[in-house]
Amino acid sequence: MSSSDIFIGETIGTAILILLGGGVCAAVTLKASKARNAGWLAITFGWGFAVMTAAYISGPLSGAHLNPAVTVGIAIKDGDWGNVPTYLAGQLLGAMIGAVLVWVAYYGQFQAHLTDREIVGGPGAQDTTAKAVEAQETGASPVLGIFSTGPEIRNVVQNLATEIIGTFVLLLAILTQGLNDEGNGLGTLGALVTAFVVVSIGLSLGGPTGYAINPVRDLGPRIVHALLPLPNKGGSDWGYAWIPVVGPLIGGAIAGGVYNVAFA
Repeated sequence: MSSSDIFIGETIGTAILILLGGGVCAAVTLKASKARNAGWLAITFGWGFAVMTAAYISGPLSGAHLNPAVTVGIAIKDGDWGNVPTYLAGQLLGAMIGAVLVWVAYYGQFQAHLTDREIVGGPGAQDTTAKAVEAQETGASPVLGIFSTGPEIRNVVQNLATEIIGTFVLLLAILTQGLNDEGNGLGTLGALVTAFVVVSIGLSLGGPTGYAINPVRDLGPRIVHALLPLPNKGGSDWGYAWIPVVGPLIGGAIAGGVYNVAFA
């Protein structure tokens, strides 16, 4: 794969990933959405199908890493770091593009949600929800969860550990695909298997932090949230932002090392 193929593939693939993944978060969150309050199952399966769709689209060009933790884990497994910067650049750009597309697709819902006094407070507002109060206390936006993750309980050690563990499971599942098939991998079936692994992680380990398990999935949209002209958007919670970046990178690196020790 050429550098241009890798960059284009990762940009397109990660944009699709965030468009569909962020899209399901917007659908469930925003007040004027038909899918409002559809719940955690909708979000976990939405993200799983987003991974599958993005992987099938970008796989022929770049191998569909779509995640710096995947890129780092594979580099540790193979010992080849030459294309890592190209992968990371495409992934971050794609994540930002995908977040902008979510805003475009749900533009009217964002406007309605963020000007609703029951959501954002203000003169004449009804009592705000517990979530809105918490968001105000932490400086986070009432729609930040559409763009990036945040913990239910703020505990740095636990939050970091949760992201490390979730990403470790993801990477070990990816790296060991096809080991019983003479090491040839699962081919196109691999994207489907990975999608269900993501669903499993979301259902089992997503409760504490929202399971970023992907640094650019969190960082790129968080940057876009900070830049978009959203009314009453509040803060982007930068104090937490390092955890969903560092945690997945550590988890991916550990998985790569475990693979080399136990499976290679």
